[in-house]
Amino acid sequence: MSKILYEEKKEEIKVEPEDKSGFVIDYISGRYIKKKPEEIEAVQVFSKQLVEDYEYPKDHIQTRPQWRVKIRPSDTRKEYPVDIAVFNSENHTEDNILIVVECKKKTRKDGKTQLKDYLRFSRAFLGVWFNGEERLFLRKVEKSGRIEFEEIPNIPQFGQRVEDVGKFKRKDLKPTHNLKATFKAIRNHLAANTIGATRDEVLAQQLINIIFCKIYDERFTEPDDIVTFRAGVNEKAEDIKKRILDLFELVKRKYKEVLDKIDVINLDAKSIAYVVGELQNYCLIEAERDVIADAFETFIGHALKGGQGQFFTPRNVIKMMVNVLDPDDEDLIIDPACGSGGFLIEALRHVWKKLDTEGEKYNWNKSNLQEEKMEVALNKIRGIDKDYFLSKVAKAYMAIIGDGKSGIFCEDSLEKPENWKDKTMLKIDMGKFSILLTNPPFGSKIPVRGEDKLKQFELGHKWKLNKKTGEWEKGKLKDKEAPQILFIERCLQLLKDGGKMAIVLPDGVYGNESLGYIRNWLLKKGRLIAVIDVPLETFMPNTSTKTTIMIFQKLPESKIPKKYPVFMAVAETCGHDRRGKKLEDDDILKVADKFKEWAKEKQFNF
Repeated sequence: MSKILYEEKKEEIKVEPEDKSGFVIDYISGRYIKKKPEEIEAVQVFSKQLVEDYEYPKDHIQTRPQWRVKIRPSDTRKEYPVDIAVFNSENHTEDNILIVVECKKKTRKDGKTQLKDYLRFSRAFLGVWFNGEERLFLRKVEKSGRIEFEEIPNIPQFGQRVEDVGKFKRKDLKPTHNLKATFKAIRNHLAANTIGATRDEVLAQQLINIIFCKIYDERFTEPDDIVTFRAGVNEKAEDIKKRILDLFELVKRKYKEVLDKIDVINLDAKSIAYVVGELQNYCLIEAERDVIADAFETFIGHALKGGQGQFFTPRNVIKMMVNVLDPDDEDLIIDPACGSGGFLIEALRHVWKKLDTEGEKYNWNKSNLQEEKMEVALNKIRGIDKDYFLSKVAKAYMAIIGDGKSGIFCEDSLEKPENWKDKTMLKIDMGKFSILLTNPPFGSKIPVRGEDKLKQFELGHKWKLNKKTGEWEKGKLKDKEAPQILFIERCLQLLKDGGKMAIVLPDGVYGNESLGYIRNWLLKKGRLIAVIDVPLETFMPNTSTKTTIMIFQKLPESKIPKKYPVFMAVAETCGHDRRGKKLEDDDILKVADKFKEWAKEKQFNF
């Protein structure tokens, strides 16, 4: 039987189109529909949320053919098409309609007006406006013969009453598959409506503090107790704010290593109520890690302008580098330019996956397995970033993954270690790490200056090629140096002998004739394992700098082999185009498998 296509305007049923490029399969009906922006970014996204997060059965939802409502009470025909209609049962009748969802109107004002019209002329008493960027929840109330509308924090989950919104027991919270859309909506709502805070970095910091309240509440609320992190339908915003601020005081006492006394939540009451309403249904600490990563990047990405070389390393690049180094629970892992913690989280997940396999093999009980995992999270992962905001993001990220007592430190990795804070010096020693993963900031516009800093590094000096001997000779100290050059040396200082690193570097390090001294210096410090060329688009649209990944093992000079093979790879595709739009072709994820095949063939183990 051929699949069918529903054409919205003509209301015709047609056979499956030969050219499917302009169509998408509707999540609810399974029909082919035209690939319009509102379909991809809003209708399909919220349809999935209704099923996966709110747990409404698919047969209670109608998208195609569209449910229609009257334009005015006297009309005999229903002419307004509803993007998504939710019913009390699989029986789709006017008496059974529960929720209407509007996704076409782009602005909040227009969306709210349209939603009110839908609710006014239908039996539904709940409405949602969602345009892929923001969302709004409305309840219809009849008072003294008049219809009124009020904004509510969220819609009920399947089987709940609207009065029960926010009255969750801890055991009722569910992991989510769509947190990216939720964080996107939160960010855009706050940017448009928050009083007294408009900068993305400030908003992001505020959200992180609220997330800590959510994490704390999830961890320390008994299964049958009502959660504190909640926003009820009939609650005043000021009451919700007070409850969250009281919770934040408990959070600061619990997470002293992560939060400072100066950390505050100073969003206005309505904004706090909005954020709590959006997040209260979910259990963040049980969410899939990629879901959390997507959400963080969606929100935090707006706050990163790249002025200090601050960009997210794409997830596929991170996974590939971690898979090549293949860390285990014996490894001490560091990222000295950790940013928001992407490499550290992926490394932790990689090790945890190995522990799961081992636990299954040896029949460990869940308690022992969890203990082993926490041991890794607390004692085997270290990160440094000089940006206070980013280090706080990484700590929040680690708090969700583990228990918040992470080894993330706000320091300048290129500073003399004796100038670091005592807490940092206690946890980070030179020459102790077995795995290092990093994408350091690079660029001539952010040079490192200062004699004290530069004299720590051989690569902070001028080098000259002696044409007679063919050797590079170290000269005077430079006035300044690009950070990526110094990071190469700092990374090797952090590694122990036999330690391995994977580092993203600009192509010039490998090819520029004037930088030959770096290559010469490196080859006297260990063994070059792999050079992996990635496409120009990899870090686009943030930066167009062409990069290559180096895999290197630190070895004493006496143990460096005279001749050895080097793995070389060119990834021609990276899973997205120059604008960041997702594409199916992705060579980067294939590199780790190719590397393992090469290592096996060469009988190479490092």
